[in-house]
Amino acid sequence: MGIDKRVEATAKDVQGKAQEAWGDLTDDPKLELEGKAKQVEASAEHKKEDLKDQAHRTIDNV
Repeated sequence: MGIDKRVEATAKDVQGKAQEAWGDLTDDPKLELEGKAKQVEASAEHKKEDLKDQAHRTIDNV
């Protein structure tokens, strides 16, 4: 598992949440959507790392 990848994904998620909140506060829908997109990307990166971890566990158990 790449802990660095997880840290990057978590940072991107936090950044996206902040960007979405700022967009909401300033009534900027484009900024809100960009923030939500970053959160989706971060979630996908976490899922990818989960799948890699699962594959490694499966291989180790064979």
